[in-house]
Amino acid sequence: MWHRLRTYFLAGLVVFAPISITIFLTWKVIGGIDGFVRGLLPTAYNPETYLAVNIPGIGLFITFVFLTMLGALAANFLGRSLIRLGEALVERTPVIRGIYTTVKQIAQTVMAQSSTTFRDVVMIEYPRPGLWAIAFVSSNTTNEIQQKTAKEDMLNVFLPTTPNPTSGFLLFVRKSDCIYLDMTIEQAIKYIISAGLVSPSELPLASPNKRPSEAAKSSAP
Repeated sequence: MWHRLRTYFLAGLVVFAPISITIFLTWKVIGGIDGFVRGLLPTAYNPETYLAVNIPGIGLFITFVFLTMLGALAANFLGRSLIRLGEALVERTPVIRGIYTTVKQIAQTVMAQSSTTFRDVVMIEYPRPGLWAIAFVSSNTTNEIQQKTAKEDMLNVFLPTTPNPTSGFLLFVRKSDCIYLDMTIEQAIKYIISAGLVSPSELPLASPNKRPSEAAKSSAP
């Protein structure tokens, strides 16, 4: 009986923990944005001046409206001209220039379109032969790197870290050294974040050194 109660308790904890942590962090983020935005507003424009009840999310709504208007401004010619002028001034400031460039590159990477997302999930031998790691193929290696490394086709491969897959290493790997997996990008990310505890659904493995699409074609009658 105690074993069954323990099983039920752990099952409930697994269900409750992600939900409660998500709600808590969301509430904290909304509260932090509210407090920051309301602190910037003049008293005449602060909702707390006219409302007897504190309504959470007002600051988040104001931020959303502000960013939407800023995006609309940046989309037209005048807005682009102002942004270029501002960036030119920032690039002349030594310390601020480095911070701005780094933050801009991170934002552009996060907001990248689907055309720049990872293509395939592969396994590569890393950090030494006999040890394997899951990695993502981003694109084919071209130009100087391809010419000076090998005559074989090379791939740009991103090797993520556990439990934070947003950090990792860019590796240039021979295509023949990659084993393509049938799991999706999402399944591989979950597998990496959980350090192998959350296993992806059982999938038929593709042939070594062959892309899943190629394996499907070769198995077709």
